[in-house]
Parts: sequence; structure tokens; C-alpha cells
Amino acid sequence: MNHCRASDGGWCRGLTLACLGLLLCSTGWLSTPLLRGEEVGDRWGTEEREREYYPIVSIPLPTDTVIESGAFAVLPDNRVAVGTRRGEIYFVDGLDAPKPQPVFRRFADGLDEIFGLAWYDNALRVTQSCELTRVSDDDGDGVADRFDTLSDAWGYANYHEYAFGSPPDAQGNQFIALGLSESYNSYALFRGFVLQVGADGRTTAVASGLRSPGGIGPDEHGSLFYIESQGPWNCSCSLKSVSAGSFQGHPASFNWYPFAPEMGAVPTLPKSGTRIVTERRRVPQLTPYAVIFPYIRMGRSITGFRVNRTQGRFGPFENQLFLGDYTLSILMRATTEQVNGVWQGACYPFREGLSTGILNVEFTPGGKLLCGGTNRGWPVRGIKSFALERVEWNGRMPFEIERITIEPDGFRLKFTRPVDAESAAMSDTYGLTAFTHPYHGGYGGPEIDRFTAGVTGVTVAPDRLSARIQVDRLKPGFVYEFDLAPLRSDDGETLLHRQAYYTVNEIPQP
Repeated sequence: MNHCRASDGGWCRGLTLACLGLLLCSTGWLSTPLLRGEEVGDRWGTEEREREYYPIVSIPLPTDTVIESGAFAVLPDNRVAVGTRRGEIYFVDGLDAPKPQPVFRRFADGLDEIFGLAWYDNALRVTQSCELTRVSDDDGDGVADRFDTLSDAWGYANYHEYAFGSPPDAQGNQFIALGLSESYNSYALFRGFVLQVGADGRTTAVASGLRSPGGIGPDEHGSLFYIESQGPWNCSCSLKSVSAGSFQGHPASFNWYPFAPEMGAVPTLPKSGTRIVTERRRVPQLTPYAVIFPYIRMGRSITGFRVNRTQGRFGPFENQLFLGDYTLSILMRATTEQVNGVWQGACYPFREGLSTGILNVEFTPGGKLLCGGTNRGWPVRGIKSFALERVEWNGRMPFEIERITIEPDGFRLKFTRPVDAESAAMSDTYGLTAFTHPYHGGYGGPEIDRFTAGVTGVTVAPDRLSARIQVDRLKPGFVYEFDLAPLRSDDGETLLHRQAYYTVNEIPQP
């Protein structure tokens, strides 16, 4: 059995191409493109305040071992499986200990860019770039000895053709989000598609139009979503809903419709330079962004996500999505709701100060958020080449915007602690602007058509844990940016994070 105990000195310091990016960051050469505009810390509140509620604990790694975590899975015995970009899988004991000194046992190697890991039917299901693989230990010695291909129904010919796998659903189906070829085109079969792989390996197409996904899985309601990256046809990173036959906005993958009759007719080619809200009328299959993450202010390269089901062990954000960002080494929250049959929702800052680029997150059996990643490939804000860390709640209640939902004439805001009645009742407390993006084939794009949304009325709940605000301009297709700097808790504290962003696709009926 190949295993070792982690030690504090286990960092690999080899000079790679990714390390060159790290050196450029540390010397200031890349500080402007990485953090252009307002600094993350200035927008979010300080890291010092965040750590008062959610400290970060470094997980020691085995000496002379590179663990670039790309996927996690909790095993039936409460160990955690860690899949890496280098194609290895480790089983880890002791991640929840107060002062962790975990034991890593290598279970498997020889795979490729693992971005999906799930325990199902007494084996691991591993999503790698080229296939979905069942990896099992038939002789029970703790090392994988059988590798069965469940599906290799997609093409793979370029290093940038990543594949991301969801956890299995109740029927054993997994969903594979396939990035484009070389990030811009679809040269290999089904690149830019979401595929469904059944428990028996039967593979069917579900959606087209992906560009460069960073993760896929269920939200708090059990509906399927994936993370899309900023780029052509996507001016910011976003969370998008996946439904059968849907088109996610990038037309490069239209050439594979003849191989997927279950998808129906090829969608109408979208017009570049329009708006997503108007193109939805022309292209019935087009799915709007459910949650837009404003560029820089809320990440640059958002990756894996998980729903908080810790039953309060991670604080006041039960049933919310927690997401990592690769470039800025931060964590964010998101909430979703369905209005008139269309998904939409909000995103919120959560925690900065992580040590490397985050590729994926997972909640441990003890209710802590495990975060892992690397800086290989692109420069990142975190200073380490790779790292494994956990974020934990220390029991202190932060004063935060807990959740925003839409109303027919405005929004309802919930808070984690009672608000000061006087400041919460003032309309000027709620700074609110709105913007949209062009829907176009160019890379990224500006925030346009910005306007100030006037708050015309405020109703504070008797328990002072929520407030309903009326807004004079509520428009589909716009992101509403909240800034609640004047708001105070009932004991005079300012919000830990005063910003939040709600994407409006539909307005509910009165």
C-alpha cells in the first residue's frame, strides 16, 4: 500500500511554467491585469474581518508530493477521495481534526485531468478529459486494480478539452460538461455539449452551447446547473441552468447536432451584438444566465461548486451554493430561484485569502469546506503553487446579507442578524444600480446601459431579519447591484460584505 503522513514541509517548489506566472505576480508585473479596477479586498471588506468568523486552516500535504486537487468525493467511511490534475486519486483520513495531520493513501494513478469524482455502487466514478471511468478495488488491498470505461462518447484531442462531471443523481445518471477545443472551437465530437451518462453507460446529449465550463452539479433545489467562464458569447462568468435540449449561448458546437437526434433541430444562429433578453425571443432553446458574476468584482475564472447541506455546522448559509474562483483565489456564495419557469438568482462575496487557484470545493463530514487547486496554467492571486485548505465556521454569527429574492415590485433581503430598525427603514440605505452586457461573439464585454434604480419604499419585518424594498425600475435582462454601506445591525455593526448582485430574467406576477 502506498501511503504517507503529511508534514508541514511538503510543498513542491519546482520551477514550472505556472511558477513563472507566480513569480511575475509576486514581482508586480501581473498585478494590474489580475486585479484591475477596484481591489477585491476593497469591495469585499477586509480579510481580517472574514477570518473572525471563517478561519482558513492549511492541510499539510505529503512531502515531495504534488497534489493539485481537481475533484473531491466523500466516501462511505467518511474518508475523502481527492482527484488531481495529474491523474492520481488519494484517500485521505483526518481532514476534520482540530489540528489536521492527515494520512494520504494513493488509491490510483495513470488517469488524466480529474475534474469529477463520485462514489457510486462500491466504486469511484472518475471524470477525466477522455472518458468517464469506474475505478474499483476488487481484491480489497486499498489500491485500485480495475478500470472500466463507462463512457467515452466524446472526442478528446487537445490539452484544453477538459471534462467536468456531476455527482450521480438518484437514478445513477451523471452529467458531463465538455469544454470547447482550444477554448474557442469545437473540433472534437460533442465539445461544447452536456452529456448524460446513465448507470449502464448509455450516453445521450442534453445541451449544447457551452464554452469553457468550470463545474457541474445540482443546486439547492436539485436542478442541474453548470459554471460558464467569461469569453466569447459570455461577458462574465455565470451559473447556467441545464435542461434537455437547451442551448447555452455559444454556437461553436452546432456542428454535432447530426450526431445527437435527441436534441432536435439545430437552434437559430444567434446575432452578435444584441442582448440575451431579446435573443431569447428569436432562439427558443437559448437559456439565459441564471446568475451573473460581475467580472473582477465577483471572480474571473469560477470553478467547482457544492451545496451546503451541513445542517448549520457551516453557519447561516444552509442550502446555498459555495463556489471557488481560480484566478482570484476566493470563495463566493450563490442562491437560485425559479420565476415564471426560468431560473435566476444572486451571488455574494464570502471569503478571500486562499493560498492558490481554486479548482474545486467539497464539504467534509464535519461540515467544513475543503478547497483545493493549483496555479498551473495561468497566474493566480494565491502565492502557492498548489494547496489544500479548509474553511470552517467558528460559531460566531457574521452580519451578512443572507439571501435576496425577487418580488413583483422589487426585492426581499434576508439578513443573518437583526438589523437596526432606523437605518434599515431608510430608502437611502439601499444603493441600487443595474447594468446589462452585450450578447456577442467577442471575448468578454463591458457593462452597459447602467442606470440607478430608485428605492421607493421599504418595509422591515417585525423580527428585523428581513426587509422588502420597492424599486422604480425592474427590468428583465439586467443585473441589480446592491450596496448597503449605511446598513447597521441592531448592535451597530456594519455588514461584513455590503455588496450583492441579483440577475433578473423574469419578474413574478403580483
